[in-house]
Amino acid sequence: MFLELTEDNLQQHLTENSKVMVKYAASWCGNCRIMKPKFKKMASENEEVAFLIVDAEKYPNSRKFANVDNLPTFAAFENGQLVDQVQTNKAEGLAVLFTKIK
Repeated sequence: MFLELTEDNLQQHLTENSKVMVKYAASWCGNCRIMKPKFKKMASENEEVAFLIVDAEKYPNSRKFANVDNLPTFAAFENGQLVDQVQTNKAEGLAVLFTKIK
């Protein structure tokens, strides 16, 4: 599943899905735009995991689930709990994070 959140409801998705990858981004963030196709490709190859994009500026409550202080930040959740996160603009960094919940 791949979804760009349109409301501040990450908690709901963490409850409904056992494994979740989140990309925290913002519309002005160039590195966020660069990573979006890589994130979508990973989602298409791993349908058992929910891949969500959260606008870190629009949805502050969703942002609180990870220690987001730079963008893009990627966070891996399992059973509603933060497993790990990484701030990266490299596909390799995203792949390493993903192995922690795969």
